[in-house]
Amino acid sequence: MTGAKCSGHGRLDVEAALAEVKKLQSDRKYRDASGLFFIEGVRNFVQAIDNGFDVSTILFSEKLLTAPLARKLVRQTRRKGVNSVSLTPEQFRQISHTERASGVAAIVRQRWFKLHDVSPHTGLCWVALETVRSPGNLGTLIRTSEAVGGAGFMFIGGRVNPFDPDVLRASMGALFRQKFVRTGFSVLNEWIHHYSCHVIGASPDGTIDFHQFDYPGSTVLFLGEERQGLTQQQRDLCQHLIRIPIIGTADSLNLAVAGSLLMYEVYRSRRF
Repeated sequence: MTGAKCSGHGRLDVEAALAEVKKLQSDRKYRDASGLFFIEGVRNFVQAIDNGFDVSTILFSEKLLTAPLARKLVRQTRRKGVNSVSLTPEQFRQISHTERASGVAAIVRQRWFKLHDVSPHTGLCWVALETVRSPGNLGTLIRTSEAVGGAGFMFIGGRVNPFDPDVLRASMGALFRQKFVRTGFSVLNEWIHHYSCHVIGASPDGTIDFHQFDYPGSTVLFLGEERQGLTQQQRDLCQHLIRIPIIGTADSLNLAVAGSLLMYEVYRSRRF
């Protein structure tokens, strides 16, 4: 934690921990400044541990936590000297946003990768985004990317926040198995040319249907904002523009739906 250390002993430590969690849940500026985010639930806790995330503080309730694996991981992590806070069921429910409180949560350090440390040849493909209106859409895209073996996401600028609680919830634990990079247009453009990447944008005015395109081995899918689509600056990075055909009267698809279709098409084209 960035504030008081918590060992589970004493009222003040508990109050400090609960206050820290509520701030991480509601204040993006604080999450960004501290480099931390909050997770809850057995699935997220196990995934964070299994994927080597740096756990700052564990919060648990002995009465609520019944999953044997999670209980074992809590014991092992505490033995390593990680801060821990023991909560009553009532205290735990104050910070739980799930229908049934699991009894285990943690404050975890965000994990970011530098652009020059990642390769376009890792995983099925990368997804590039500058703006996403709905955290749920981003969480769904992360979940799909993990499902198809995608490498991760490149976020242009600082608008997109993958460690938002709603993103984490929608990703269903997939967030812990994806790489995240924050970069800018000029740096990304240099990276693209260095690796001879193929950046493919999705747009209604694309020149070829997405299922007819031959996706190269080093593919970056660039997805535009839900309402406005790709900006001119984003389009300038793309070597190819593809379209998803719409037969009915709808003028566009949900971002998560469109992105998921594209990722699965890349997967299909590589397998068959």
